[in-house]
Amino acid sequence: MDIGEIVNDAIRYPSSDWKKVIILGVLMIASALILPAFLVMGYGFRALKASIAGFDELPEFDEWGEMFVDGLKVFVVQIAYMIVPLIIIFAGVLGSFTMVSPETGVITNPTAFTGLLSGTVLIGIILAIILGLIETIAIAHMAYNDSELGAAFRFSEILDVISQIGWLDYIIWYIVVGLIAAVMAFIASFLNVIPILGTLIAFLIIYPYIQLFWNRALALRYAYE
Repeated sequence: MDIGEIVNDAIRYPSSDWKKVIILGVLMIASALILPAFLVMGYGFRALKASIAGFDELPEFDEWGEMFVDGLKVFVVQIAYMIVPLIIIFAGVLGSFTMVSPETGVITNPTAFTGLLSGTVLIGIILAIILGLIETIAIAHMAYNDSELGAAFRFSEILDVISQIGWLDYIIWYIVVGLIAAVMAFIASFLNVIPILGTLIAFLIIYPYIQLFWNRALALRYAYE
C-alpha cells in the first residue's frame, strides 16, 4: 500500500461516523479533568487496533474500563520512550544555569554555557526523533499483540517491522502524515480565535479527526508493511 493510498483511506476514515468523532471531541474537552484524557488515548488506540485487524468502521464507545486501561498503556509507552531525551535536555538546561552567577545574574563562562546548553539540547532532540520513530511502531505493535504492554518493548520485533516497511518509506510516511496532521492542527488553532463556535468546531471535529486520521494511517502502514 503506497503513501497515497494510505493518506486517502485515512482521510476518509473518520467521516464514516461523525457522531463518534463528536463523542471523541467531547472527551477531548473533558480532558481538562485529566482522567478523560486516558479515554481519548484509549479510543484512538482502539481505532488503531481495529484498523490493524482489518475493520474499516470506527469502533464503538463501550467497555470504558478497558479503553481507559489501553489509554494508560499508551501513556506509559510514550513516557518510557521519551524519558531519556527529556532527562538529557533537562540536565543540560540545569547544568547551564549553574554557570550563571547568583549574585549578578551574569553568565560566568559564555562559551561553556552555550556549548553545554546547545549540545545537550541537540543530543536530546536527535534522540527524541529516533525514539519517536520507534515508539510510533511500538504502539502499533502493542495494538497488534492484543494490547500487551510488553509488546511495545520487544525492540528486535519492532525494528524488524520497521525494516520490513523500509526505513526510508517509513520516514517518508511519517513526514507526509505528520505534515497533513500539522496543517489540520493549524486550521484548528486558527478557528480557536473565533469565540465559542470556532473553539467548538476545533475540539468537537478537527482535533478528534486528526487523532483518528493518524491512527488509521499508522495501522495501514503497520499492517501493509
